[in-house]
Amino acid sequence: MQRRELMRLLASAGALPLLAPLARAAAGKDDWQTDFEAAGTRWKTGFATPPGDLPLTRAAVRGRFPDAVAGTLFRIGPAGHDLGGERYHHWFDGDGMVHRFVIDGADVRHQGRYVATPKRVAEVQAGRRLTEAFGTMPPGVEPPTSADSINVANTSVLPLQGEVLALWEGGSATRIDARTLDTLGVKTWRPDLAGMPFSAHPKVDPDGTVWNFGVSSGQGLLALYEIAPEGALRRAAVVPVADMPMVHDFAVTDRHLVFLMPPLVYDTKRKEAGASFLDAHVWRPELGMRALVVDKQNWEKRRMLTLPAGFLFHVGNAWEETTPRGTLIHIDYVRSENADSVFTTNREVMRGRRVKSTDPHLTVVTLNLDTGTATQTTLAQEAEFPRIDPRRVGLRHRQVIHATQIRRDLPGFGAVARTDVESGRSQRFSYGSEAIVEEHVFVPDGAKPGWVLGTVLDFGRQKTVLSCFAADHLAAGPVAQATLPYTLPLGLHGAFVKA
Repeated sequence: MQRRELMRLLASAGALPLLAPLARAAAGKDDWQTDFEAAGTRWKTGFATPPGDLPLTRAAVRGRFPDAVAGTLFRIGPAGHDLGGERYHHWFDGDGMVHRFVIDGADVRHQGRYVATPKRVAEVQAGRRLTEAFGTMPPGVEPPTSADSINVANTSVLPLQGEVLALWEGGSATRIDARTLDTLGVKTWRPDLAGMPFSAHPKVDPDGTVWNFGVSSGQGLLALYEIAPEGALRRAAVVPVADMPMVHDFAVTDRHLVFLMPPLVYDTKRKEAGASFLDAHVWRPELGMRALVVDKQNWEKRRMLTLPAGFLFHVGNAWEETTPRGTLIHIDYVRSENADSVFTTNREVMRGRRVKSTDPHLTVVTLNLDTGTATQTTLAQEAEFPRIDPRRVGLRHRQVIHATQIRRDLPGFGAVARTDVESGRSQRFSYGSEAIVEEHVFVPDGAKPGWVLGTVLDFGRQKTVLSCFAADHLAAGPVAQATLPYTLPLGLHGAFVKA
């Protein structure tokens, strides 16, 4: 795409990719905060609001963390769930809090700080919500002035050139000082890209190249980014997508970008009528699950394939091979039958309530680029938060680390697992009946099997625990654990940086 055409499309998007005219929410009593405070569920502390930043605190360590995991685990998630007596109606709405766990053998220290986005700074000063959110339309809010005026920087992190980027779905990345967690301001890749969506799941090739995308729902555009290992933008473009869906994650192979697009489609008329961004989406199963494949070298070369309708948040990995049957792309992802979890389950936890949705399962897809056929196999494992060895991004892999073990009386998952996506064999470690598992990451250790590192909310003891496992002996339990003297809000994603 020519630069002039790119700038024209960006201008038409108005740097407001998620936004449309906003109707004021009707004033009235909001009982969500009351419901949350009255709930008797002990796990609700995972959705409570820390009153402020969390200073550097030493954890109680059992065992010793291996030398390969000496470094910093950065994590982020929604934390600012209520303000001025009003509570958000969706887990994904809360202002982001970024965490760092500094790991050095038997010494582990934790620090947490709110990301000081312009939105959070203005609202804390005002003592109330001033703008809409992903799934909530607070009463009396004004139309946002830009995408970044509602940016909560709460979804994922990308360590890059000595900084950490706090990522959200709908606007700019936010720069964070990796040592102090100070907020340094938004990241602008190029002046004409200011405010454009830079999504929460960039992929880093083994050579360090960063790929990412962004969804401009109202304009039906998909933004694409290629960033050099040293952090400079190589190129960016926008491509049109009909019936633009909610896309949270994607995958790369050595030659392609792969987007699995669930039939949860943005409806401009609903947004114009005053719906939240989430509620402006409509489930249209007749579209199926579309698989958009984009050539890495030439973004004008695109192919669309179709799978049975389903919903996803996260992708594990993808790789491709040339066979007598054609060029095949294999991709594993976490599939649900529908989008109930985003509309209901992740809302009701904000009242301290557990509402069951369809169970997500690890699913393996094969896309044949020559014949245009797409097939998939659902594995037995309930799953979320899939992660792989970062050295295998875009390459053939077998092992996926993920959360598993759905508890019918708790939100989320109770165990961490390591599953072979080719054989279906899996091993797991269960944290017990009073724990909610967060994302675990794989930490390489040269030619050795590596390590698994992640956090869990132990609501029985009202503490957050960081655990480290030998990747090839996950079921044997942690080799080391660090227990904080407090609970952290349940978060979303993280990244490990070696010392």
